[in-house]
Amino acid sequence: MRESLADPLEARLAARLAALRAEQGWSLDTLAERTGISRPTLSRLERGEASPTATMLGRLCTAYGRTLSRLMTEVEEAAPRLIPCAIQPCWTDPESGFRRRILSPPGGGLRGEMLEGTLPAGASVTYDTAPQPGLEHHLWMLEGRLELTVEGETHRLCPGDCLRYRLFGPSHFHCPAGGAPARYVLALCPP
Repeated sequence: MRESLADPLEARLAARLAALRAEQGWSLDTLAERTGISRPTLSRLERGEASPTATMLGRLCTAYGRTLSRLMTEVEEAAPRLIPCAIQPCWTDPESGFRRRILSPPGGGLRGEMLEGTLPAGASVTYDTAPQPGLEHHLWMLEGRLELTVEGETHRLCPGDCLRYRLFGPSHFHCPAGGAPARYVLALCPP
């Protein structure tokens, strides 16, 4: 077990997760029941002693009624109109290697957001439910191949393909083994 997270972004994320739970007035036990994440793991996440996986963040965002991009912007400084590549926040899932770059965070009176996802070959990420029911998604494939299952229906995407959907339930992202990483842009629009 690590003593604490050296990455300032992860330290701010840990503090924000603790603050969100406090704002709801929930105990760790209550949050554990709502997310299916164990109480000890939640405690370590909030103290910055462990990094959350994409699945964990998905469950926490669902419990708090926000998208992952919104949560990430809450731990960043206010985003300017122009967001150079060098300052776009990136997060890597320690479990799957999934990398998420926030290209255009929500904020400044704008509701939509855009991110770049890169999923290594052979890796998968599952989200149990939508962070906000009815959240509109537009996924545009840039490189590699992606098998995306949305509420039980699997779509096989290749470079140039665009999948549009509203998410109400679970989703599963899988990059087939033996090929290039799946790289895509995802635009999110709240209902």
